[in-house]
Amino acid sequence: MPDGHLAGEIREGKIMEEPKKKITLSGLHELFKLYSYLKPYKYEYGLGLLFLLGSSGASLAFPKLLGELVDLGNQGKLASEINRIALILIVVLIVQSVCSYFRIYLFVHVAEKTLADLRQSTFNHLIRLPMKFFQHRRVGELNSRISSDITLLQDALTSTLAEFLRQVIIIIGGISLLMVTSFKLTLFMLAIVPVIMILVVFFGRYIRKLSKQAQSQVADSNTIVEETLQGIQSVKSFTNEFFEMARYRGKTIEIAHTGIQNGKFRGAFSSFTILGLFGAMVAVIWKGSALLAAGELATGELFSFVIYSMFIGGTIGGMADVFARVQKFIGATEDLLEIFNEPVEPVEEIIQLSSDQLLHGNIRFEQVSFHYPSRPDMLVISDLTVTIKPDTLVALVGPSGAGKSTFVSLLLRLYDPSDGKILFDEKDSQTIPLSALRNQMAIVPQDIFLFGGTIRENIAYGKPGATEEMIADAAQKANAWEFISQFPEGFNTLVGERGTQLSGGQRQRIAIARAVLKDPKILILDEATSSLDSESERLVQDALEKLMKGRTSIVIAHRLSTIRQADHILVLENGRIVEQGTHEQLLLVTDGLYRNLSELQFTG
Repeated sequence: MPDGHLAGEIREGKIMEEPKKKITLSGLHELFKLYSYLKPYKYEYGLGLLFLLGSSGASLAFPKLLGELVDLGNQGKLASEINRIALILIVVLIVQSVCSYFRIYLFVHVAEKTLADLRQSTFNHLIRLPMKFFQHRRVGELNSRISSDITLLQDALTSTLAEFLRQVIIIIGGISLLMVTSFKLTLFMLAIVPVIMILVVFFGRYIRKLSKQAQSQVADSNTIVEETLQGIQSVKSFTNEFFEMARYRGKTIEIAHTGIQNGKFRGAFSSFTILGLFGAMVAVIWKGSALLAAGELATGELFSFVIYSMFIGGTIGGMADVFARVQKFIGATEDLLEIFNEPVEPVEEIIQLSSDQLLHGNIRFEQVSFHYPSRPDMLVISDLTVTIKPDTLVALVGPSGAGKSTFVSLLLRLYDPSDGKILFDEKDSQTIPLSALRNQMAIVPQDIFLFGGTIRENIAYGKPGATEEMIADAAQKANAWEFISQFPEGFNTLVGERGTQLSGGQRQRIAIARAVLKDPKILILDEATSSLDSESERLVQDALEKLMKGRTSIVIAHRLSTIRQADHILVLENGRIVEQGTHEQLLLVTDGLYRNLSELQFTG
């Protein structure tokens, strides 16, 4: 289902498209950066180009030899001379076949390895991008970039690029040989080329625009499918099946309409090209016949000339399809380069923390203010100063939109403060390596996300490489072993997409086990029991109490009854701390926000 962020993008069941950037010289320069992925395979690629040259050269030699064969027969030469040319033709065909095989094999070999590297690089870059990037991007769109766009590059690096190079070689080589055969007739034939080139530029502009538009629409349709299937429970509970059908139908109709328009231009391009080429062919044969009658051209030369003209004409005619594929390639690379140009977070693989990177749990916010990048005029946290002592339980309380979740996001450095600084053990958070900082924190959110694998894999996500004993111990401490042992497959039980095969309480305890396994110094809890039944709440609360011992724990509290034993309570309103103290102290504040919230809840 579309969230509030997307609501403005949807009008009458159609997703508004973002404007695409035009290709500039600097953009083309950036585009060629993708070819750096070919560097590790440059020798195989170079060898493939040699075979491409060999194949194209053999193609160019073929009409010339056929012309000589016709001349020998026309002049009544010996059979041995005719057989010699025929034997050479057979050798040329064998060479062309062998070169074509190795050309295709080497280009596919290089392309597959290159695309594997490109996919890995794109995914590695995506996963290291900061949260602000994902605020403005949809999962379906990003998935399309890493799948369909890179698939277009596969075609470009193999058949499209090879076909383009082959066509260029045939056109240049063919025209050169035509010049040698008959300069007059070649100039006559080339009189139509400027017209064809104008058509190429004219139609190509529209083909490129429509190809990019179609690619964008396919990405949008993938997004609709992905969002709908991810939120299928919401779709069904709101009986919005037909709304989603209408959304998808509207987008697929747009894709079909764009494809039809593209087909019209490509068809018109091919029609005009064929008309021009065959008209030119008739004119060339007419002019050649006149030169033949005047004795300025031999029969074999005219035969070769006609075949070369057909080669060149067919090649130029076939460039329409190649040109369209090249436009798709350029559009796909532009979208990929937009992602690659986004700066990544300085994350690094944690093998072992050094002693100076170890946290002891002391946290201090010093005049911290923050606004989200998309809303620079709206402060979510304003001039906040507070100290959290090690091994204490601190609760964050306040109405919706007070800044509680943002407080936690700043702790995890999912975002950095707009002003002020956050200190851990009196060290500025900016001086602590980002991965080392997050490695010593764990969060148990209210809305648990589980991966669609097994229970074991979801628990082990807290510490990849954990032993069976460690996973089992974490499950017992989280009160999860009780229900895991009842499943026939135990830890190998599949949890389903986003954990839908488990109850809310079971998902919470899996998340707690994951946090136990990570053994963080700073624990963040988003009231994990607010939507559970009494029995599940008791088990989860017991597991949480075990988990919080010996750690600095920060709890976002929705139900005040769960934080009476907190060492310190921070009451937030409009991004500021308006009250702080223990439960008992805050209840004594007349007309205090905490007291009002407490009375409202308990009265209710």
